[in-house]
Amino acid sequence: MDHLISPSLLAADFANLGKDVLMVNRSQADWIHLDIMDGLFVPNISFGFPVIEAVKKISEKPMDVHLMIVDPDRYLTRFRDAGANILTVQYEACTHLQRTVTEIRNLGMKAGVALNPHTTVSLLKNILPFIDMVLIMTVNPGYGGQSFIMESYNKIEELRKMIDTGGHNVLIEVDGGIDTKNAAKLIGSGVNVLVAGNSVFSSDDPLNTIKRLKNLS
Repeated sequence: MDHLISPSLLAADFANLGKDVLMVNRSQADWIHLDIMDGLFVPNISFGFPVIEAVKKISEKPMDVHLMIVDPDRYLTRFRDAGANILTVQYEACTHLQRTVTEIRNLGMKAGVALNPHTTVSLLKNILPFIDMVLIMTVNPGYGGQSFIMESYNKIEELRKMIDTGGHNVLIEVDGGIDTKNAAKLIGSGVNVLVAGNSVFSSDDPLNTIKRLKNLS
């Protein structure tokens, strides 16, 4: 499978959000990534349902929604109704993770599980049959523009081996410090989906940056 690109709106110009979404529509991006932060699970607040619903109205890409919130089970149906196609929850935020991801799938969405940098991938062994994607956070979640954590390569390779050995149909997504300099190595390590924020939206030519990320040599 060719790798996928999911530009992160956390790095977009919030005063011109519609313009940036339309740019992603014109690009070679596959998904559009939305980070939902509540100020509790992470020390930042991003955007909520009104913004997601507004983006959904104009986005031509599937909505890749990452919940960095406490007790996400309260809102699964609302995120589905707001337009999420892929819904990812944090491993560290879910007491009953298998129940949560099963409900996400029952609601008609793809289910993802995200791991913070300090969380080992071995903890996912028994949840892989119930999910569609694992999101490896390659920075500590909460803010854009952070430097990539190099130890992430080892986690990705370990996870890729777990998935392949078990015969699971699970994508690996990465988010944090992703750019045209490390994208090829990440794909080579076993990544399927690249989330890119600052490297896209701070670029002089975002369309070309997305094209370069999509068409790695």
